[in-house]
Amino acid sequence: MTLRPEAEAAEAPKALEALTPEELARSADLKAFVRETAIDEVLDQLDRELVGLKPVKMKIREIAALLLVDRLRRSVGLKTPPPTLHMSFTGNPGTGKTTVALRMAQILHRLGYVRKGHLVAVTRDDLVGQYIGHTAPKTKEVLKRAMGGVLFIDEAYYLYRPENERDYGQEAIEILLQVMETHRDDLVVILAGYKEKMDQFFRSNPGMRSRIAHHIDFPDYTLDELLEIARLMLREQGYRFTPAAEEAFRRYLERRMQMPHFANARSVRNALDRARLRQANRLFARGACTVADLVTIDAADILQSRVFQDG
Repeated sequence: MTLRPEAEAAEAPKALEALTPEELARSADLKAFVRETAIDEVLDQLDRELVGLKPVKMKIREIAALLLVDRLRRSVGLKTPPPTLHMSFTGNPGTGKTTVALRMAQILHRLGYVRKGHLVAVTRDDLVGQYIGHTAPKTKEVLKRAMGGVLFIDEAYYLYRPENERDYGQEAIEILLQVMETHRDDLVVILAGYKEKMDQFFRSNPGMRSRIAHHIDFPDYTLDELLEIARLMLREQGYRFTPAAEEAFRRYLERRMQMPHFANARSVRNALDRARLRQANRLFARGACTVADLVTIDAADILQSRVFQDG
């Protein structure tokens, strides 16, 4: 069973100058902690399920390593400052922010920093009410559900709308700030959204910025990474591209990436869903098919996209 960090050291923690040479020479079994928490399994899973994002994965590994070492320090009776775990994830839609937040919740749970390790994902509409007296109970109910885990607030900058004097978002922010401080040993808050808007949000809410320890920027996927994501998605769904279809999908991505409202992996998933619809319609019109037909996406299923027609 995973122990909470504050429960691991039975004796009062010692400052560095109070340690004897014998105490400093004692073995601290880091490998045993890694085995006990199986933290490397979560990190490996993150590597497998997300294409690219090397700087993001490196940052998550660094945070996991710091928390693991902090836990080991406590277990051997060393004085260790309590970590600040609230985070900010910035980047365009479809870059894996929610997936990474889910894995971070698992990491925090395995290391004993939260009790349950679940993820509660919300937006402004889940927190802010539409009339006086409505916001506080909504926000507190969400916080109650998130206690013991991670609260992921997408497009968090929409909580702050200074142009609207009758907006109740500031009330939700004030409640969040209080809980982020008083319950930081039982709740981690991750704020997410576009980088420019999140920067503006933090400038307007310095109290929120001061409570965020880790800022992680999620880069857009490259063309080759998006094509690999498409292959993985099709494989998970029991489909495959023909060589001509894969080439057509590459051409599709080249065009789609230059168009408005492109959402990285989310746009790839939507495009594949539409391709499956066209494949099903094509087979239905033919009236007969083989098993190979059922699992194959052809070039025609891609080239019928409006992306090509508009071009």
